[in-house]
Amino acid sequence: MPPVSRSASQPELTTLFASVQQHFVDVIVPLWQGPGWNADMALPYEALDGEHRPLPPQRYRAMACARQLYLFASLIGQVPGAEERASALFRSLQRHFHDAEHGGWFYSIDAQGLPQDQRKDLYTHAFILFACAHYWDKVREPLVESVLNACLEVIAQRFATGDGLYDAVLDRDWSSLASGPLQNPLMHLAEAFLATLAVREDPAVQQALVELCTAMQARFIDPQQSVLMEKPLGSVDNWFEPGHQFEWYYLLESSELLRGCALHASLERAFAFTEQLGVDQQTGAVRAMLDLGPNGGTRDATQRIWAQAEYLRALTLRPDSEAHVLRQLQALQQRSLHAGGWYECRDEHGAVSRRDMPSTTPYHLATCYRGLAEYLG
Repeated sequence: MPPVSRSASQPELTTLFASVQQHFVDVIVPLWQGPGWNADMALPYEALDGEHRPLPPQRYRAMACARQLYLFASLIGQVPGAEERASALFRSLQRHFHDAEHGGWFYSIDAQGLPQDQRKDLYTHAFILFACAHYWDKVREPLVESVLNACLEVIAQRFATGDGLYDAVLDRDWSSLASGPLQNPLMHLAEAFLATLAVREDPAVQQALVELCTAMQARFIDPQQSVLMEKPLGSVDNWFEPGHQFEWYYLLESSELLRGCALHASLERAFAFTEQLGVDQQTGAVRAMLDLGPNGGTRDATQRIWAQAEYLRALTLRPDSEAHVLRQLQALQQRSLHAGGWYECRDEHGAVSRRDMPSTTPYHLATCYRGLAEYLG
């Protein structure tokens, strides 16, 4: 890690971080142990409303189950019942979403538990790998590692396109849907590879990760501004997202293996540009989607809590960043957190535009707070 300065503001930052962590443990996590948990299905509801009531279920996604598995695995030893909940989520992942006929995991089931969208998507498989790596690190059960290995196998054999990249979506039987690669699933695959390497030596995963980052540099980095686009270069109607820029930056900067690679150098060069275009200097709000080019500008100014969390986490790895970290943590607490949970989105004017609380968001807060804990540690 690069050196970070320490100043008189650290006691204030430490106190504020203790407060948001307590809010996480006392308010947010219990939402998913209580009203957000469908005990009959042994799955989290997709979202709660502002009064902590489950939104009427239309579906349950494997990705959402995996994110909650990560959440509770990360809390084992810290929160009562976390290990039992992680165990239940791991079993539900296999029971509800595993495709016994073709291998891999379905995208979603319906409200009755029947397969709904049976396609195989990389985003889901990346989160299953990520969650299993963290869970296996805590429990070391052979069954968990066998699922981790099975996930690695289908990613390498089914999704890989032979050039370091991976298809975003395939049909249930693994036949092509001509989706091609997309930035967001590939970022979470890199995150999952890093999580795997953190818990065991794995030369094949290490090689795949390096090849993925090399291919991302060649196929997704804009040559003028060094920002990472959401679709491969040359795609029609392309854009970039500041939240994903910051998320990638954290993954690369925090990894001894990846720090210094060409992709890391690009994200380092683009950091100030991304802040300039993508972060409101008055409020610290991160804009959702930006265009490049002669007519570039804001495509979507929605302020999402996950992007706020990723910007804050990225700042912990910037030099001389303490004042910025404090300011952004204050912004997160004041603009995104409240006594009953969190605000998922604000609109371009800063007004709350979504009051529901999705089951997938605590993953972003957990990874952000983990980064903050390491920064302050």
